This record gives sequence, structure tokens and C-alpha cells, in this order.
Amino acid sequence: MEKIWLKSYDEKVAAEINPDHYSSLVEVLEQSVAQFSDKTSYINMGKSITFAELDELSKNFAAYLQSSGFKAGDAIAIMMPNLIQYPVALFGILRAGMTVVNVNPLYTARELEHQLKDSNAQGIVIVDNFAHVLTEVIGQTQIKKVVLTSLGDMLSPVKKVLTNFVVKHVKKIVPSYHLPDADSFLTALKLGSKQSFNRAEVTGEDIAFLQYTGGTTGVSKGAMLTHRNMLANLEQNSQLLSTVIDEGQDFVVTALPLYHIFALQVNCFTFIKFGCSNLLITNPRDMPGFVAEIAKYPFTILIGVNTLFNGLLNTPGFDKLNFKNMKFALGGGAAVQRPVAEKWAAVTGQVLLEGYGLTECSPVVTVNPPQLSAYNGSIGLPVPSVDIKLVDDDGNEVALGEAGEMWVKGPNVMKGYLNRPEATAEIIKDGWLATGDIAKCDEDGYFYLVDRKKDMILVSGFNVFPNEIEEVLAMHADIVEAAAVGVQHDVSGEVVKVFVVTSNTALTEKDVIEHCRTQLTGYKVPKKVEFRDELPKSNVGKILRRELRE
Repeated sequence: MEKIWLKSYDEKVAAEINPDHYSSLVEVLEQSVAQFSDKTSYINMGKSITFAELDELSKNFAAYLQSSGFKAGDAIAIMMPNLIQYPVALFGILRAGMTVVNVNPLYTARELEHQLKDSNAQGIVIVDNFAHVLTEVIGQTQIKKVVLTSLGDMLSPVKKVLTNFVVKHVKKIVPSYHLPDADSFLTALKLGSKQSFNRAEVTGEDIAFLQYTGGTTGVSKGAMLTHRNMLANLEQNSQLLSTVIDEGQDFVVTALPLYHIFALQVNCFTFIKFGCSNLLITNPRDMPGFVAEIAKYPFTILIGVNTLFNGLLNTPGFDKLNFKNMKFALGGGAAVQRPVAEKWAAVTGQVLLEGYGLTECSPVVTVNPPQLSAYNGSIGLPVPSVDIKLVDDDGNEVALGEAGEMWVKGPNVMKGYLNRPEATAEIIKDGWLATGDIAKCDEDGYFYLVDRKKDMILVSGFNVFPNEIEEVLAMHADIVEAAAVGVQHDVSGEVVKVFVVTSNTALTEKDVIEHCRTQLTGYKVPKKVEFRDELPKSNVGKILRRELRE
């Protein structure tokens, strides 16, 4: 793909990257805090910290972990939305030589228990809004230490007290919990500041993240992303953005949760490397509040998913914002829809770029160049040092312009799934990762997604897997069998629809949805229920989801 990139890009962009340019992600942070020490690293709810403060706070948290009996290689979970506490904990865990397990804070008890047990997490940093969920399952996990934080903990003393009081006693969004042996986040930082921090020896082959995903099918699995995997993708992204980023100057809006692999790689690591300021949005679903917040800052870059961009475009006041400083917006996690991209360009005067990736690739695989003059409907060109081939069902490469399953090879491809060699072997074949996505490639090297080979449902950029929904439905005493599929939705791209065969004719759609709501994160909960006398099956009894979709 060398000629393609040089033809479509600035000549300064090299064709290959060096995945060993840094020894670890820790070295990236160390370099940035030295170079941009007095510049703002993160802003959240009006509070900002410099790179030097991020350095000190994360070092203190690392020292706390080391002095609390954890050892290098231990898995430590983080369960929180976008708060300043997140990067402090994240870099603290990595600096201590430990592995980060990102947990969606909206997980139900069942989902949380699975992830903590599967990852063998030894500790967890969690916001008290979700501590009641942990209370239900901690006894069934290997968790030895809980670190609790509240939404306002990193704010000024007065604002901290006020925010935490309002959250707990006025809005009442901190359900009661029982974690008597937990340490507070602020206590952890204070204790760590009194301990000596021992810089861990971290190599590129050490696992930086256990990032959970359904893979192509089935139960949620921990993708083992090494420091080298993440560094490779960091270098790939950096090379492409180097022609448009001004080091130490750009202002990035981070509305996607940092526990999501797209925001983690691009918003956190890539922009930390460039010394950018990062505005963390804790609740992007509050669109009026979101617009009011970004109106305060001269933002230059906005990363999101299609539903986020669509929501902003439909929020009063967004079209009145000042976009003169904006360089680009980038959509990933789900397909960017043409009407949204065209309206975005009309309102902001900027192209809404689209990229493609998956957790197993750390995650970016293709992206459109920032210099693109207009939305083109493609997912872009392969990032440097990534090879892509499109194959038929027999593994043979298809001709140019024909559709085939996308296979990816590169230094950003994961080590494998934790403790699941068979699942790893199913998706990685001779070094090639089979994505399960069907794509075409044009003569200029741009790729276009055609369809998904797998049954995965994509809701607002989040993967939802039918097997998990069906397993929850099967838990209901009145449901004989069920199937879950994705159906198109104007706002979220897709929503979950389930087909149910029941033994109780009094069972209602509301009953089914309420049952699922107790077991599943909100975006996984079915929005539509159709009752049937029977479900279509193959001759071996497998439910034919394809027929249900059609």
C-alpha cells in the first residue's frame, strides 16, 4: 500500500512504522510529560491538570498499587466514565507494570462477574455510582482491593463537596453498597505520595490491556493487547496525523468513553503523544449539556461515532458554535452514514472522516486521510505496516472490485484471546486475522464495507452478540426458544430485535424487555419483540438468524 499512501498523502509520511520505537506505553507518557510538562493534559467538569500533574498523580497511584501487595503482571480493572481519575488510574496501573482491564460501568452484575473472573482481576478502581453492582458479585471474584471514587473527587475542594453531595443526596444516583474494606481514590493517592515508586521494567511483549470483546461470536473474551500492539497502532495513527497536528497546541473533545478501544487508542494515547489538551465529557448523552460544555473551548478535533454526530446536529445551539479552529472530526466504531456526513459538512464546514477497526487490531485498520475534501463513503486506506486481503469462503483472494472477507496482518494484531486458544485459532490463521467483515477495494486502494459476515449487532458503535441475548432470554421460565438479530435504526444504526417462542400466551413484549433489562447493559436490551409459534431452523436444528433478518 506504499504507493497509495504516498499518492494520497503528504510525501513526508513514510510507508512503514517502527513498532519498537518505544519500549512501552509508559515511555510514551514519560516523554510527553517531559516535553509538555506545563501544558494542560485533561479537563473535566471545569477542572484541568497539566502533564506534570498527570505525571505526579499517576506515579502516586502506581506507588500505592505497589505498596498494596500487587505485583507486576496483575490485572487491575477500571470501571468508570470519562473522569480525570481514569487517565490517572490508567497510567498508574501501566507504570506499576500491571495490566488494565477496562470495564463498561453500565454492566449488570452478571456481565461484571464474568469479566472480573475471566480476567482474574486482583483489584478494581470504580466510581461509587456503580459500586452496588460490584457488591453483588465481589464474593465470587478474585478481587483483593477496591478503590472507590466519586464523580467530583478531582475537583476543587468546595466544588468536590458540592458535586458529591448533589450526586448522592439530591440526584440520588449512588445506590447503597457494602464494600467496607475499600480505599478511597484520594486516600490511595495520598498513601502513594508517601511511598517510593519503583519504575517497573515493562517490555513490548507484556500485556497492557485485556480488552473485552465478543470477537466474531459468543461469550465476551479478553483480547490480549500487548504494549507493542498498542504502540504499533499508536505509531500508525501518529504517522497519518503528523501532517495536521500541531504538537502541544491542539484541543481534543473526548466524548467517547475511554474504556472503549477506539477512544483509548486515539483520544488517550495518540493525543497524549502529541501533547494535546483533552476535554473529557462524562455524560455525552446529555446533548444540551455537551454542546454547552464544548462551546467554552476552542476545540480543534472531535472524535465520535455516527450517533454522536447525528445527536449534535439535532441539538439546538450546535450550529451556532464557532468551528473556525476545527481541523477534522473522525467517526469510528460504527459506519458513518452519508446523510449525517453531508449535514456535518454543511454545518461545520469540515469533512466527517471515517475509519475502521476492531478491538483485536488495537484497533485502527483503515482510515481516510485528514486532507480528504469530501465524504466518500469508504472506510479509508490501510494504516502503514498493515496488510489487507479480501478472501472468499475458501480462503482464496478475490479479484479487485469483488467483495470478500477482510483479513488483516500487522504488528497491531492482538496476541490472542486470554485462555482461549481455540477461539484464537479460529480468528487468526497463519498470522492473518479474519475480521468477519465483508468489504470491497477500489483501484485507488480505498476499502468499502459491504456487510458483516458475522451475526454481531452494532448499536451506537458497541458490539452486541446474539448468543449473549439469547442466553439471557433462555433464563426466562416462559421462553421456549429465542433468537436475536439487529434491525436498522435511524439514530443508533441498529437496535436489537428478538423473536420469541413462549409457553405462556400471557407473556408480553414488556415482560421480555424487563427481564432482559435486569441482566443486560442498556444498549444490549431488545427494543423490539416478535412472538412466533416456531423459529426457522437448518436441517441440524440451528436457528437461521439470516431468515429472521430478511
